[in-house]
Amino acid sequence: MSYLSIQPLLEKVDNIYQLVLLASQRTMELTNGAPKLVDGSPKTKASTIALDEIRQGKILLKKSAEK
Repeated sequence: MSYLSIQPLLEKVDNIYQLVLLASQRTMELTNGAPKLVDGSPKTKASTIALDEIRQGKILLKKSAEK
C-alpha cells in the first residue's frame, strides 16, 4: 500500500473538501477507462493514482466563473 502525505496535496487546492471532490471525480474517470497520467503498476488502485496525479500537478480543479 502506498502512503501519500496530505500536505503536498493541499497545496494544489484551497481546502480538504476540494481535494476530496477532485480525487473522487478523477477516480471515477480512471475507473471508467480514462488513461493514467502518471506511471504506476497495474495493481495500483485508481484512488491512489488520482491522488498521485493531483500531487504531481497533472490534474487541477477547474474553478467556476464568479457571478
